[in-house]
Amino acid sequence: MPDELQMQIAALLEDAATVATIATLDENGAPRTVPSPFLRQDAAGRLVHLELLETSTTHRNLLRSIWFDKPVSVTLSGRNGMVLVITGRPHKAHVSGPLFSSHYREVRSKLGDADLAAVWLIEPEQLSDETYVTCKAREEKLHPFHLHLDRLAVSPSLTEGD
Repeated sequence: MPDELQMQIAALLEDAATVATIATLDENGAPRTVPSPFLRQDAAGRLVHLELLETSTTHRNLLRSIWFDKPVSVTLSGRNGMVLVITGRPHKAHVSGPLFSSHYREVRSKLGDADLAAVWLIEPEQLSDETYVTCKAREEKLHPFHLHLDRLAVSPSLTEGD
């Protein structure tokens, strides 16, 4: 992934206002999306997801993804409507060792008597800017003649709060 994209991801993750979610697939291929409040990026550009509960559906789905080479998706929603969607694959799960221990201490310092089931490393494969303004510009470029009738019929003054 280009450095510029990694920097965009890092900037969003550093902002406390950013909401991160992780989407996984269950055994039937149905998606499941949950918040990932401790999500970050490591020095290699991989996403780091801290899974707190051993028996969570997300943990089971991540295990299935690594076993059967299935993708996962992470969405970062930042200030001013910025939305980045990162598709990738689980790279590794740490359940012991120095990396696990440092994250375990961090989780306990923030949540008190809490557990940490695994530190999941996710290798990003694709990044998509799903910010409304970006998507709208992309749609208008790809489909210049596709226009909702209401935009033709409604005068601009009616859309300004009248």
